[in-house]
Amino acid sequence: MEKAWQQCINSSCAATYSIDEILPACPTCGNLLDIKYDWNKVEVPSNLNWFEKRWSSRNNPLDYSGVWRFRNFLGFTDDKYVATVGEGQTILQRNDQVGAYAGMNPGSVYLEYEGCNPSGSFKDNGMSGAFTHARMVGARHAVCASTGNTSASLALYAHACDMASTVFIGSGRIAYGKLSQALDYGARTLQVRGNFDDCMKQVQDVARQEKLYLVNSVNPFRLEGQKTIMYRILEGLNWQVPDWIVVPGGNLGNSSAFGKAFAELKELGLIDRIPRLAIIVAQGADTLYELYTKRGLRLNSEDRDAKIKAYYAELDASGYTPDTVATAIEISRPVNLVKCLRALDICDGVVRSVSDEQIIEAKAVVGKYGLGCEPASAATIAGLKQLQAQGIIGNDQRVACVLTGHQLKDPTVTVTYHIETAGIYSNKPIEVDNDLQAIISAMNQ
Repeated sequence: MEKAWQQCINSSCAATYSIDEILPACPTCGNLLDIKYDWNKVEVPSNLNWFEKRWSSRNNPLDYSGVWRFRNFLGFTDDKYVATVGEGQTILQRNDQVGAYAGMNPGSVYLEYEGCNPSGSFKDNGMSGAFTHARMVGARHAVCASTGNTSASLALYAHACDMASTVFIGSGRIAYGKLSQALDYGARTLQVRGNFDDCMKQVQDVARQEKLYLVNSVNPFRLEGQKTIMYRILEGLNWQVPDWIVVPGGNLGNSSAFGKAFAELKELGLIDRIPRLAIIVAQGADTLYELYTKRGLRLNSEDRDAKIKAYYAELDASGYTPDTVATAIEISRPVNLVKCLRALDICDGVVRSVSDEQIIEAKAVVGKYGLGCEPASAATIAGLKQLQAQGIIGNDQRVACVLTGHQLKDPTVTVTYHIETAGIYSNKPIEVDNDLQAIISAMNQ
């Protein structure tokens, strides 16, 4: 057996395929694929602090990368194929002020700032994995559907790898901060008259028919890169496992990758327990909350797939279209739903839904006391506040909140809140006369 292979996540199928194949889904049954490893053929360290030695060789691009520094857990490739633009130089910051807003004790809340990545979002972790595989198989044209961040990251990595790229976005449903990146990096941008779910269906059909390389999170190699966000959180906590990981939920690739990361680390004996997982969705795109929290859907639910299909039929019949200020998670048919159910099972997880108003206020709090974030990221803080109030998360438990995207990804939401919304954290500019004393007076108010 090879050291790595692709395997269907459907246990009744479990078909395996070579890592040299481009497969957005299992050809046998249509379910998603995992990357599996024969750990006996991969160099696995005896403890996690072994990775600290790579900080001394950061002139090596692989050791500089916050993804490929942990390449022992991404053993599907050889070093010569690795696609890196310096991703993963992120900050895990203790933030007592944001913690206090959420009702948490000092020293309990840590913010993982994925906005520090080259394209400004967590997507770079996964894109590094996907484009590494694209190089392995000789792909020349990459495609994706996107609410914004995926398109920016794809365009950046395609440019770096000298590949053509095309992104599909829905009509009017992309923040200009993100759209500007895809345009600047040279991606062909197709604005489809529909929402993200429509784009996702079209891009899969196009990739299949034209034999293009699809980099949405149906791509299992992308999720391998996203596992490393958890390694960096552990690294930032001196290799101690937190009590909770809190993450926004959109297409559910992150949560799926996080569950896989912790399951593998536990299997390898490198951690002694797995943290709990809280996935926070927006009320305007709450499929996971509806199915998991309200209807009790679980990984091993009887007729699981039929229940999911029936719910989607309900959405179609009602003419439902997702709508939230957190456009990065404005998705009603998450492609990684089943993998996410597995992660919730592994991590004894919970799912909560928060309103746009709660998201925007939490975003302002992060901006006031932290490095700032895009709206979807702030769902984590709104969700933490809710879970603490419900007594699910104890106020002295250690929580790592993943802030997935940079503040400047969606500046319109920020400016609108501060200028037009009379929110408790609004910081409206003061208009003054062109006069020295008037300016000083305004400064001292």
